[in-house]
Amino acid sequence: MRGEWSIPGGTLELGETLEQGVARELLEETGIAVRVLELIEVFDRIYGDDGAIAERAQQNPRFHYVIVDYLCERIGGEAHAGSDVTDAAYAREDELGDYHLTETAIRILKKAFAMDRARRGTS
Repeated sequence: MRGEWSIPGGTLELGETLEQGVARELLEETGIAVRVLELIEVFDRIYGDDGAIAERAQQNPRFHYVIVDYLCERIGGEAHAGSDVTDAAYAREDELGDYHLTETAIRILKKAFAMDRARRGTS
């Protein structure tokens, strides 16, 4: 997704738990240290030889990613673009449309904002 805004992420290292991988990837990509709080959502993406995400890709798959998003709490660090990231930004919920995110990313982020409000007891 080079040149696109997205939620930080990456692949797990052998023997690494999901939570360890989330914390490591966020630190590597953004410089932010986090405590992993709770699961937001799990979904998958299947890409065909031509990069398509469609039924056709499922008939002739080349890559299959299982994506696991977690709500996290910042415990340290300062945001900066690191490893395979070109920029990092904080955004309020009402600013998500400014970043031209995928529909899935917007859905996940809105769910994360709602979960955070529920955790803090605010509306």
